[in-house]
Amino acid sequence: MLELRKVSKMAGGEYHIHPTDLTLQRGTLNVLLGPTLSGKTSLMRLMAGLDKPTSGTVHFDGQDVTGLPVQKRSIAMVYQQFINYPALTVYENIASPMRVGGKDAATVDREVRKAAELLRLTPYLDRTPLSLSGGQQQRTALARAIVKNAKLVLLDEPLANLDYKLREELREELPKIFAESGAIFVYATTEPSEALLLGGNTATLREGRITQFGQTIDVYRRPSDLKTAQTFADPPLNTIALVKRAASFELNGQPVLLVPSHLASIADGPVTVAFHPHHLSLAALPSALPMRARTLVSEIAGSESFIHVEYGDARWVCLAHGIHDIDPDREIDVFIDTRHLMAFGADGRALGAPAELAA
Repeated sequence: MLELRKVSKMAGGEYHIHPTDLTLQRGTLNVLLGPTLSGKTSLMRLMAGLDKPTSGTVHFDGQDVTGLPVQKRSIAMVYQQFINYPALTVYENIASPMRVGGKDAATVDREVRKAAELLRLTPYLDRTPLSLSGGQQQRTALARAIVKNAKLVLLDEPLANLDYKLREELREELPKIFAESGAIFVYATTEPSEALLLGGNTATLREGRITQFGQTIDVYRRPSDLKTAQTFADPPLNTIALVKRAASFELNGQPVLLVPSHLASIADGPVTVAFHPHHLSLAALPSALPMRARTLVSEIAGSESFIHVEYGDARWVCLAHGIHDIDPDREIDVFIDTRHLMAFGADGRALGAPAELAA
């Protein structure tokens, strides 16, 4: 078990990581999700012992390891910017942590070839990394982390340089690989879709703070505050400032949305209503009021279209299936699936959560 107890990191008089408590269990997959500069890499460096916290302590299996150098910890790390030994073959790069650990030749050979097959590296085992593509070099670094059999595996956006097909395959395979080892697996990403695909647990980060930690699907469906909901949204979360009054949400004194049952108990008054782009529809929905919006731009992405619209002072994105090439400045009706509405108070805290756990 890895525990961060009130761990912080300051530089230049400013917090890079605000005081943080976090507990990660053995055999778990844990995603650090947040935008660039949210603190993901800084937090992983504190976990690894590459940096010493300004305050607080790091514990592994009950032992305080705050001052323990990284070389004396059972850790494997893979960065987006891969690191390999240029003078060694791919085979020897992968084998290196096992040779350092004193593994016998038969075990080394078996594990190297197993990892190479998984990562599509078998044809390149006799080549040096500099003769490979960037994606192949990254896979070599990943294979070395796999065979190390470390207790803590830290992956900092490791798939960013891989082609789409291999990236999708590895997103599915990596959790299985590390779950079998019983290691603590920490995976940093900026992509909400990647966190959802990986599953496990997710910690959302904004400006050096963990805003929420829990099972990935629960954090996505039931964010505790607006910052968490915005972190876990791509395309960006749609929001609008409304006033709840009885059974309606009002804008400028006029009802624009029916209050769904899961938000019926919140107090009347100003709220921020939020919803994901795939819960905004061009087609009429049961119990949904039409909302007259003005189109801004249409983006066609294969079998999906992103329709950007303006409603009052709010700008929203509608994710619609199929090709929808709608001219700018056109007035259209859009419909919000109110079953998935989220509402947040003036302090940003969630006021209610959807009763249905549908994506």
